[in-house]
Amino acid sequence: MELAILSNLTKDEEYARKVVPFIKAEYFQNVSERIVFNKISEYMDEYSNVPNNNTLLIELGNDQSIVESDYTASVQLIESFKQQDNDHDREWLVDKTEQYCQEKAVYNAIMESIHIIDGKSKEKAKDAIPSILSDALAVSFDNTVGHDFLNDYEQRYDFYHRVEERVPFDLEYLNSITKGGVPRKTLNIILAGTGVGKSLAMCHFAANNLMDGKNVLYITMEMAEEKIAERIDANLMNVPLDELIQLPKDVYDKKIIKIREKTPGRLIVKEYPTAGAHAGHFRHLIQELKIKKGFAPDIIYIDYLNICASSRMKGLGNSVNTYSLIKSIAEELRGLAVEKDVPIFSATQTTRSGFSNSDVELTDTSESFGLPATADFMIALISTEDLQNLNQIMVKQLKNRYNDPTTNKRFVIGVDRSRMRLYDVEQSAQDGIMQEQHNDSVPVYDRGKNDRSGKDFSQLF
Repeated sequence: MELAILSNLTKDEEYARKVVPFIKAEYFQNVSERIVFNKISEYMDEYSNVPNNNTLLIELGNDQSIVESDYTASVQLIESFKQQDNDHDREWLVDKTEQYCQEKAVYNAIMESIHIIDGKSKEKAKDAIPSILSDALAVSFDNTVGHDFLNDYEQRYDFYHRVEERVPFDLEYLNSITKGGVPRKTLNIILAGTGVGKSLAMCHFAANNLMDGKNVLYITMEMAEEKIAERIDANLMNVPLDELIQLPKDVYDKKIIKIREKTPGRLIVKEYPTAGAHAGHFRHLIQELKIKKGFAPDIIYIDYLNICASSRMKGLGNSVNTYSLIKSIAEELRGLAVEKDVPIFSATQTTRSGFSNSDVELTDTSESFGLPATADFMIALISTEDLQNLNQIMVKQLKNRYNDPTTNKRFVIGVDRSRMRLYDVEQSAQDGIMQEQHNDSVPVYDRGKNDRSGKDFSQLF
């Protein structure tokens, strides 16, 4: 691959302009390859063109700093360019060169990290390792310099008509109000009082995502990893929480195996101490999962926002007011969603007044109005005595960048707390819920062949 890259750099100017800004000499293992690449790069910087083989040989001969053995090896390398078949598809070669650079960057970062861990680096401490790995994983050939309004109109038209990739729900009303699920690069928030169902809802959503073939990362800062996994077990196996312990080992194993057979997705649950981690820790976790497990999340759940830390507010102690803290956490999480190209779901507590309120508003957001300002989508979960008796929760839209938030502003869903599950209820259950709305009809979202709305997971077993 090294020979193909270097030889094409001297023959294909367009290819060279695309890839040279992203290639580092350290990616090449042999000294002669590094020398030749540096000469090509230096020539392009000075003359805005690619050097031919004869020019390279002259530049090598004029460099008195190159030792004889390296000079000889470099000349032989340039001479070998003549025997190279350079009739490659340019797009293919650019893709392969990008892949090469990414692999080399990660390898070099890992080796440098090991060097640091072994105490052999005099310049860098162990706290530099996350940044080193982050930079390596971020290697990408991005040549875009912005959108040219008049010349890029065709791309813009295609953008208007593309189907945006979303992570769907298995609940009809939630799919309806989000136009089929939550898009990537978004922050989505559940607002509820203590014990209403924030964690239950996120566990249910995570279980559904897994069965839809998604890779799910669930970060918990309130409950142990095993407790979250237990809730998801109850959901997927359709077994009450207090009966899980009674399952014989062979039965439990069979159920897990069947779940694994039904989905290519994976679910990782990671616990952090309360207020002990921020977006920087989550970013590092994602990088570690990619390196160690080959796992990249399609959606991330953070349980929950109020007990996260803020990297920006670290070290400021009691001088930080709660408004600024929550706003900062929300902004950092949304930034992480954009950076990693995934939707993030989290939750927040209501205020004391909101806890007993039967009609939660944005003003009932605990401590900070900066959170709803940052979120893309925000719903409240409301529980009353009447709803509890019916095994239902009311959902109220508080903010919606995906659809008109005044349509189906309120609706109810069923809840099975023993099995940690949510489910659609009959249309008649919505009577009286949406009296304030002009149109009570529910637009039906067609989930096509992948529709699992209302499906009992126990059918898998």
